Amino acid sequence: MNQNLSSYRIFYSVATAGNISKAAKELYISQPAISKSIQKLEDGLGCRLFSRSSRGVVLTDEGRILFDHVRAAFETLNLGEEKLKRSIELGVGHLKIGVSSTLCKYILLPYLKEFIRQNPHILISINCQSTNETMRLLEDDQIDIGLVGKPSNRKNIHFDALEEIEDVFVATKDYLRNLHARGIGRDDILSNATLMLLDKNNMTRRYIDSYFQEHQIPVQDSISISDMDLLIDFAKIGVGVACVIRSFVKNDLADGTLVEIPLPVPIPTREVGFAYRTGMHPSRSLSGFIRFYRRFAADSNP
Repeated sequence: MNQNLSSYRIFYSVATAGNISKAAKELYISQPAISKSIQKLEDGLGCRLFSRSSRGVVLTDEGRILFDHVRAAFETLNLGEEKLKRSIELGVGHLKIGVSSTLCKYILLPYLKEFIRQNPHILISINCQSTNETMRLLEDDQIDIGLVGKPSNRKNIHFDALEEIEDVFVATKDYLRNLHARGIGRDDILSNATLMLLDKNNMTRRYIDSYFQEHQIPVQDSISISDMDLLIDFAKIGVGVACVIRSFVKNDLADGTLVEIPLPVPIPTREVGFAYRTGMHPSRSLSGFIRFYRRFAADSNP
């Protein structure tokens, strides 16, 4: 395209108005400036675009050919502007969140429920995988934000802590009675029970393995399970002792369905929260979600 967009805008306005003075008022520029622009456009295209009449100007045959295409182009631009304006007014956008299945159910869902209620036109995509995979997707710019355990390497990553979580070991009273009947005391439960743990790629599992190693707790028999809900369900039917997050089983502990295994040294608490990349301009959807969860977290934990 040899001509600039402003020349075509002037041509379009004059052709639509059929009058240079009307076009000048619409565009807030002088009539001589419009005439000069039209002359320059005609010189560049090598043909006359308008002929004068008693009522103003009319398109020549060449002008009508050009006008059909210019009109379609400006109608498309106007449509795009209207859609953009409507999107901004409605808060339309797309937010991609990475999270493990465990944190998704017990921590993310309450945030999402309220956020969607307040922002119904934002499309939400959820990528469920381990925290390590969530961090990789975040670093590769494949997701906007992740709900994760506090990362050790926070280069180019901002982390907003939401809450502390505590890992505990639980089992049924019947399972513990059976261990006791076999002569296993409370201090030896972890070393002799069937332990049910998350799989080895999970960050929680690595945290617990480090705890075992630091306190020299030998593990005789263990089952790796990919989902914490299954860990809880298996513990409830007496399969073994499960390592779970305390807040996820608080009702089961309160009503006696599960019993907490006492530990000589409590497992240190961990922080979970939202992580997103720094050094980049966040989308409107991400900026809105960040403002939302900070306010939501503050209201939930006065």
